[in-house]
Amino acid sequence: MTSRAAISAPKIFDGRQWHRDSAIVFENGHVIDVLPVEDVADTTPVHRLEQGHLVPGFVDLQVNGGGGVLLNDDPSAETIETICRAHARFGTTALLPTLITDTADMTEAAIAAAKTALQRPVAGCLGLHLEGPHLSEARRGAHDPKLIRPATDADIGRLIDAARSIGNLLVTMAPESVSTDQVRTLVAGGVRISLGHSAAGYGDATAMIGAGAHMVTHLFNAMSPLGHREPGVVGAALESGSVYAGLIADGFHIDPATMAIAIRAKKGPGKIFLVTDAMSTIGSDLTAITLNGRTITRAGGRLTLEDGTLAGADIDMMSSVRVLINSVGLGLEEALRMASLYPAEAMGVSHTHGCLKAGSRADFVQLTPGLDVQEVWIGGNSVHKAA
Repeated sequence: MTSRAAISAPKIFDGRQWHRDSAIVFENGHVIDVLPVEDVADTTPVHRLEQGHLVPGFVDLQVNGGGGVLLNDDPSAETIETICRAHARFGTTALLPTLITDTADMTEAAIAAAKTALQRPVAGCLGLHLEGPHLSEARRGAHDPKLIRPATDADIGRLIDAARSIGNLLVTMAPESVSTDQVRTLVAGGVRISLGHSAAGYGDATAMIGAGAHMVTHLFNAMSPLGHREPGVVGAALESGSVYAGLIADGFHIDPATMAIAIRAKKGPGKIFLVTDAMSTIGSDLTAITLNGRTITRAGGRLTLEDGTLAGADIDMMSSVRVLINSVGLGLEEALRMASLYPAEAMGVSHTHGCLKAGSRADFVQLTPGLDVQEVWIGGNSVHKAA
């Protein structure tokens, strides 16, 4: 008995190139091949889609919440499942549930929740992102300053232990709160380090990159800006070819013109990729939420604290792709790569995620000609279909 099946579409984008009148052949949750429909074996059942595109499922490395729940409110496998299910409606097939700076107990609970979610497994859970608490108060953004603190050797040990059990662990840190030796130790222990919420200068940021920091969290936001005499964290991110950088494309965190300039300026092979930084509002009708006891208001596509500070984002990945196309002027292919292939590369999982090729997971999305999500598959199973 075989579970081999195929889905055909007029156009399939595999993350690199288009295939016309072709099919994705998959078995046991993984892609076998993408090939012309006429070359699919007669013994393989083919589900034929008459319109739209099939594209790789989106990969989001910064998701605080969705479906009315926030990881900080209840760090559990059930919360992670709700978040993954909410974002799957918008084409995200793999995500890192993200804990915003919190207490040590809440951090431990989030690590345990991610372990459980991966063991079950929860469809769409890729690992865990800890955004803090080892940040800079000067660039704290919506993070509670009372919970921000420097990293200790005990913290480093706990993070390495977590990486061993979770696999894909991303930690956002600021050079002000962690040493280059600590970063080297973390990287050697399998932790992915992203620089963020930092007022550090270019020199300190590049020193951290030299120690193994591999990403920058929500480029431009909560970090020292690009200046003509002091390039800051932004300049270090754009100038370093080894660094990938997340970008919130909601039109509020960054002006579309700035997005376009940064994309053109980024030195490769490291790329700029999309993150949503989504809160619990995605997939819900909530008008207000709380974070560490503080009220966040939802209005006009923005989420803000009482003082007007942006607190996460109210956007999904499909909408972010449309912003890149309609407001930034990118082509469809590059916008799709920024939502799938590039974040997968940043996490070192592009052999299984963010693309459609032999051996990759059978995670893909049917888009309508108008770029709406029609249907979503995770591991070859349909998890969402538009009415």
